Amino acid sequence: MRMSFTLLLALCLGVACAFAQTKPATPLRIIVFGAHPDDCDLGAGGVAILYSALGHQVKFVSMTNGDAGHQDIGGGELAKRRYQETQEVAKRLGITYDVLDNHDGELMPTLENRLAVIRKIREWKADLVIAPRTNDYHPDHRNTGIVVQDAAYLVIVPNILSSVPPLTKNPVFLYFRDGFQRPNPFRPDIAVDITEILTKKVEGLDAHTSQFYEWLPWTRQDLANVPKSPVERKKWLLTAMERRFSLTPEIRTTVEKWYGPEKAATIKAVEVFEICEYGRQPSPEEIKRLFPMLPH
Repeated sequence: MRMSFTLLLALCLGVACAFAQTKPATPLRIIVFGAHPDDCDLGAGGVAILYSALGHQVKFVSMTNGDAGHQDIGGGELAKRRYQETQEVAKRLGITYDVLDNHDGELMPTLENRLAVIRKIREWKADLVIAPRTNDYHPDHRNTGIVVQDAAYLVIVPNILSSVPPLTKNPVFLYFRDGFQRPNPFRPDIAVDITEILTKKVEGLDAHTSQFYEWLPWTRQDLANVPKSPVERKKWLLTAMERRFSLTPEIRTTVEKWYGPEKAATIKAVEVFEICEYGRQPSPEEIKRLFPMLPH
């Protein structure tokens, strides 16, 4: 049967519109810093999936090579294994994943590391930078937060790291969600619904076999309870992540702010971020531009 010109034109326009929706004219560029090769995934793996699906660009950066995070192996062997895990994550999530060659457990807020962060942010031409806060149980986490904070203004200063062109506009800097209360608790400024893609996020975490099925259970004295079957392991991990990314009363208030009470009542899992005082201070309108997955 021959297709009419009108129908053919309508189909072509539909395809073009769908392509335009997934390929924005000016993709956002998001860079996420973590201390270890699974930290970015935990804090922002869900939004990374959503950004990637919308045609935006995401880079994860681990500040250390993770060479101490295992009970049986370490050093170069472990660093190589953990790097390979990050590259598998990159494939699964549709992102880029860099790993810096600092030793796990030894990260310091040095000038060298600050310049490395400035370089990464500038080269990526970041619109949005996400990192941990500076109060945390792990010194690598705290020091990652410090070096990213220290870079927040300097990324626009031409005479700092003059070999790399400065950004013309300071990015918005955000913190991951955490539960630490002192000296000040995490403030949930922005909440993103990841209910429908939590399973996909777990697919990314699942690639970090050395961590989620070996090292972290060992540190909790829970290794014997990790399922042996790959399918059952993912189910076990999904259950843990459902708990981790559930809504507290305070976070539910933030979810209602961005999604409205009716939609918020259906949301079961979220990634939440605090706006850092040191970067650009976005208006609600700019937050919606930077988070196009939020309702408009």
